[in-house]
Amino acid sequence: HRLCILRTCYDKRLWPRMDLSRRKSLTPPMLSGVVRRQPRALDLSWTGVSKKQLMWLLNRLQGLQELVLSGCSWLSVSALGSAPLPALRLLDLRWIEDVKDSQLRELLLPPPDTKPGQTESRGRLQGVAELRLAGLELTDASLRLLLRHAPQLSALDLSHCAHVGDPSVHLLTAPTSPLRETLVHLNLAGCHRLTDHCLPLFRRCPRLRRLDLRSCRQLSPEACARLAAAGPPGPFRCPEEKLLLKDS
Repeated sequence: HRLCILRTCYDKRLWPRMDLSRRKSLTPPMLSGVVRRQPRALDLSWTGVSKKQLMWLLNRLQGLQELVLSGCSWLSVSALGSAPLPALRLLDLRWIEDVKDSQLRELLLPPPDTKPGQTESRGRLQGVAELRLAGLELTDASLRLLLRHAPQLSALDLSHCAHVGDPSVHLLTAPTSPLRETLVHLNLAGCHRLTDHCLPLFRRCPRLRRLDLRSCRQLSPEACARLAAAGPPGPFRCPEEKLLLKDS
């Protein structure tokens, strides 16, 4: 009976999600426990995980679908540039210090040894559907890389990215942008460079169901209300000012 209980405790079907967030240090027994349980989702946000530890984990979690690394150091997160991520669908990199275009480029570009025609030629994050980049110092150069190397995004969080403005929305909604047809959720809250001039561009995104423009100082409530009434296509409802939602 005791053996049966022990086997049940390590049954990976009981551990689809594991949360180790806000732990200052991760011990070897903790890391081994994660690998034994083989979670589909792992939260390491605001932890002291090292690059070596993260690399060790990712090489042993080939079925990982969701990875949360918000608030970790770039030195640790840079392990993603060398790790295989075949099943990853959600990646959370919010509020990582010192992440600029050059760092994101390392994560998005194909591995240097990739040969033309290989599946990975579009980049390491080609299968990711949700990417959270809030609070990072990214420019439109990073958005161009996203369009090319993460073309299946349905949810994108660029909230509180100081350099995101009207030209960024032009890029995301341009006729050549694959995200124009795939985006369902877009978070641009706190992007203070956005103005009313960019709002009509969101009508180019027919699948958009959630558009968060809260705390965008240069966007007028009246212009947001007009967009909500028109929709892309069909009207949105606004449970809060500058938050546009559409029921599926």
